[in-house]
Amino acid sequence: MKVLIGGDISVNDSEKLFAKQDGVALFNDIIPLFKSADNVVVNLECAITQSEQGIRKIGPCLKAPIGTAETLKQVGVTDCVLSNNHIFDFGSKGALDTIAELEKNQLRWTGFGENDIEARKNLILTDGNIRVALIAVCEHEYSYALPDRMGAREYDPYDTNDDIIEAKKNADFVVVTYHGGKEHCRYPSPRLRKLCRSMIKHGADVVLCQHSHCIGCYEKVDCGHILYGQGNFHFVKETSAQGEASERWNNGFLVELQFDKECKIDFLPIVVDGLGIRLADKHEKTEILSGFSKRNESLANGEWEKKWQEFCYGSQRLYDAAAQSYGKEQTEDAKQWFAHYLDCEAHS
Repeated sequence: MKVLIGGDISVNDSEKLFAKQDGVALFNDIIPLFKSADNVVVNLECAITQSEQGIRKIGPCLKAPIGTAETLKQVGVTDCVLSNNHIFDFGSKGALDTIAELEKNQLRWTGFGENDIEARKNLILTDGNIRVALIAVCEHEYSYALPDRMGAREYDPYDTNDDIIEAKKNADFVVVTYHGGKEHCRYPSPRLRKLCRSMIKHGADVVLCQHSHCIGCYEKVDCGHILYGQGNFHFVKETSAQGEASERWNNGFLVELQFDKECKIDFLPIVVDGLGIRLADKHEKTEILSGFSKRNESLANGEWEKKWQEFCYGSQRLYDAAAQSYGKEQTEDAKQWFAHYLDCEAHS
């Protein structure tokens, strides 16, 4: 059984191509790869809606045009993960519009529900006698479900591990997509590494961390695979930063999982090409995998913690400003900024 999992998809500057369903320009030589898989799963990090009523938040409200779901279906996508920090950007209307578009085009979805209980439903992938349970969770950043509010499936250190244990009773393999971690950082925080390892110990075979917008590092724990940062899948910005920042944003991994008696994992580098994406060429692939390998070594020799600390100190000014503005101004924006940083695990 072959399953391909892509990272974050948001239409951004490719909006017109999604609207007119130009799958070839958007996905190029990735399409035949999609067609060869039993399941293709992507993280849909935006609402598919015509609504103009974005929620109040720190950061952009992301949406995609009508036609996006049909485009994904045409190129070979079979399943969409909705557990992320942008699915609720246009409130309940945007979320319901998204689900209606996915169902209209016979795309399955997971990681969202009418409340926090309904959101805790797994996606089951099957092929013959093989059953794979996909558990999609996200950190607490705007979109998560509550007892009295629809939303995304939240990560909880107790509930999620319980869900993994229960899923493993009826499935041969368990895959977790974790939408969280610090954006633009290639290394996990000590907390993130600890929780991912815990999920493996509770029965997950694969844990894929998304949301960071850059390729991070990988380790194998016992028989489980952990990828700390899958990078963007299709998140094209024409005016993205230059140099290293551009390289981080414009490269990602399509993860290939082969399920048989065991789970085998492979990382397929992809790059932005114009307003679309494609498989990396030989030179690009070598460069991407070389840096990836070096970061993987840092997990084994302990250097990753130094890199994480460097990143934290480099971000200090941003968090100082949030705290200071809250204490002095008490404006609505300042209150929301500070509260957001406390609420979200990666920021806190």
